[in-house]
Amino acid sequence: MQILKIGFIILLILHGLIHLMGFVKAFHIVTVNPLSQSISKFNGVLWLLTGFVFLFSAILLILHQDTWWIPLLVTIALSQYLLFSSWQDAKYGSIVNIILVLVCLLGYFSWSFQGKYKEEVRFRLTQTQSANETILLESDIQNLPKIVQKYLLHAGVVGQPKVRNFKIKFKGQIRKNEQSKWMQFTSEQYNFLDASTRLFFMKASMNGLPVAGFHSFKGGDAFMDIRLFSIFKVQYQSGAEMGIAETVTFFNDMCCMAPATLIDNKIHWLQEDSLKVKARFTNQGISIEAWLYFNKDGALVNFISNDRFATTESNTMERIPWATPLKDYQLISGRMLATNADAVYSYPSGDFCYGQFQLVQVEYNCTL
Repeated sequence: MQILKIGFIILLILHGLIHLMGFVKAFHIVTVNPLSQSISKFNGVLWLLTGFVFLFSAILLILHQDTWWIPLLVTIALSQYLLFSSWQDAKYGSIVNIILVLVCLLGYFSWSFQGKYKEEVRFRLTQTQSANETILLESDIQNLPKIVQKYLLHAGVVGQPKVRNFKIKFKGQIRKNEQSKWMQFTSEQYNFLDASTRLFFMKASMNGLPVAGFHSFKGGDAFMDIRLFSIFKVQYQSGAEMGIAETVTFFNDMCCMAPATLIDNKIHWLQEDSLKVKARFTNQGISIEAWLYFNKDGALVNFISNDRFATTESNTMERIPWATPLKDYQLISGRMLATNADAVYSYPSGDFCYGQFQLVQVEYNCTL
């Protein structure tokens, strides 16, 4: 995918530079042998403008701006007008413009698909941005199991604002099964505690082709929509099993990425040992359970739940033990957090790691 993107950027730059030849020809700056037809000074200015906008679109793409395709699409129309005016010399530029239009369409579908995620995020941020911040005190964690208290102190969340939402960026790799190749990905997500909402958007590459995924979890209902080129559905799942699975994931995010949220009254602590606890998390009538494992310093090192569903070899959805071993703690946004984690299903035939996640960024109490 990265190679295709680089190739497209180079094509844009070259196409833009070639358009500058029309300006040079119109103003007789130097002799341009490939252009035999005369060009008016008005059209020469248009050739110059078009060339610059092609270069500008390439810069937007390099800067990962999702709207790079908008100025490019307008410029292609202007470019095509100029090519028609110098058809004898410039007709082959139309082939490049056709390629650019097709890629612009892919850019539009990517922007549109991701826009659904961004629209949901904006709505949720609007609902929470005016909330007052209060500080998490040691008195707030006194009723938690001792090892969980130690975890929150180790994470450095005491004395910090209580968390009402958080944003996470990951990079890493995922795969469908042991026979599949790893796919590199980047992701962004927002979790909203009061609304019990998790919005997750992923960009990946499958066999060199772009794949995007949108996971939505709101009030106990969830869906997963994976699309090739942000157009063709590769996988779509919803229903009761997805709601339960995403409830597990939502609680996992709280435990791993936002330890301050473990004071939530939706959590009931069931069993406690010196270095592990069992918790029940209930949300919108859905209850799931998980074991949290800690090291002697109080750092969370694993999260295991038997309540997350996965697709088995018989193509049915079944509860399979699911774990996220954690490592490499670092200070990020004022909290001591694990920066690397695996996602592992424990099938009867053995453990299968389908995802490796590296924490890039985390923000708390986000606003518009």
